[in-house]
Amino acid sequence: MKIDFTNLNDDVIPMNQFRLKYRFVNEDHDKLPEQHLDQLKPLGKKASKFLWDYTVQSNLHANTPFKKDFFKTIDKTRIQEGNEKATKKWLYQRGFAFDKPVFLSWQPTEAMIVPWKLLIKYFDHFYYCTPGDLTVIDQSLNWALLVYHEDEMYFGTNEKYKTGESMAGNFCTW
Repeated sequence: MKIDFTNLNDDVIPMNQFRLKYRFVNEDHDKLPEQHLDQLKPLGKKASKFLWDYTVQSNLHANTPFKKDFFKTIDKTRIQEGNEKATKKWLYQRGFAFDKPVFLSWQPTEAMIVPWKLLIKYFDHFYYCTPGDLTVIDQSLNWALLVYHEDEMYFGTNEKYKTGESMAGNFCTW
């Protein structure tokens, strides 16, 4: 079966088969409530590879954070320990509907579909899964979020976008 955005849900695997499950289900990692765990959709190898290849083939990350001129606007913030509220507020200010499904890709073999609201609420669970980067997209690629391994987060978009007051000094267009 060929995987694309229309059938990604066909390759959802149970959480107990997901390599990064410990970040979500272990008590020593602040286990998520069942009603939220049920909304996380870990992807199998084929769907994970599809998302990885989709971003690679688009050249999204040809430069860090994004390919030159891929997005009209790029906004940046730092992820700092003890400043979780500011990070979550920054994510919230992207303005997406809470129920919007977004695609998370850590590696060619690890990916997940989650509602935007849960990415914000449990950001530290998703960010600290691996020592590498995390790319968050939807299938339009009109926007992307890169959670960079050097504690930086970039949001690129081609949509009309206005920064909020709390982001002053973090805004740039390239």
